[in-house]
Amino acid sequence: MSANIETLTDWRDFYELTKPRVVALIVFTAVVGMFLAVPAWPGAIPLIFGTLGIGFAASGAAVFNHVLDARIDIHMLRTRGRPLPQGRVSERAALSFASALCVISMIILWFIVNPLTAVLTSCSLVGYAVIYTVYLKRATPQNIVIGGAAGAAPPLLGWAAVTGEINSGALLLFLIIFVWTPPHFWALAIARKEEYAKVDIPMLPVTHGEAYTRLTILLYTILLILVTVIPYATGMSGLIYLVTALVLGAMFTFHAIQMMRYPDELDRAMATFKFSINYLGLLFGALLLDHYFLFQLNL
Repeated sequence: MSANIETLTDWRDFYELTKPRVVALIVFTAVVGMFLAVPAWPGAIPLIFGTLGIGFAASGAAVFNHVLDARIDIHMLRTRGRPLPQGRVSERAALSFASALCVISMIILWFIVNPLTAVLTSCSLVGYAVIYTVYLKRATPQNIVIGGAAGAAPPLLGWAAVTGEINSGALLLFLIIFVWTPPHFWALAIARKEEYAKVDIPMLPVTHGEAYTRLTILLYTILLILVTVIPYATGMSGLIYLVTALVLGAMFTFHAIQMMRYPDELDRAMATFKFSINYLGLLFGALLLDHYFLFQLNL
């Protein structure tokens, strides 16, 4: 059945365009940033409207990404079933939907939250939807490293929504996601190497080979463990978070080593990719739990 924004014959196609699972993780890390920005309750206004504004912006960026990638999505097994390649949503309708989400986001953030959050969110949106998707993705095998700055912004945005400023704590949360992004995405790139090569996207395993990419994933994972220890070392978090970070880091390292030991088993690359998603959610959940149960209750 055909769907478009004018008739709304099937809202599920538009919902799919927003990449709801990805946006849920983005919003969660932003909310954690809000709670970590202050000792106690961050306030209802920044929490509710900051979450809405950041969520709408992330959804709008996802829809723009669908539009810009529609011509290559049709050639990839992982993405060819999306609404745009299948013709269930027109490009015009998707662009209208994305624009509406972004405009609503900016209105909420600028007038209800604060201008800094609106500016930072707009920069993140442009960084992902335009700079990464249009240019970096097709220009360099380091695309996900450079473009990862946009994807790492949510906790920084959440922090700014509550405090109206950014500081070392916000930048540390940003750094964690920034370092997490390459091993997360390159695991998927290995599993889908042939598809990326088919559409001339220079992902690292396409340009430098799988062995090099697997080693790079392992090295980034080790770096990630070191970075995730910094919140404890600087007094930002306590033992609850530290233990969780070390256990999750060991598990991530195990996945990376298994990918190197069994290079012919692509299922291990996909398993690493899926684990990395859970890793980030659990890590930020531990930050939140530690913040309230260790610091607020002086455990």
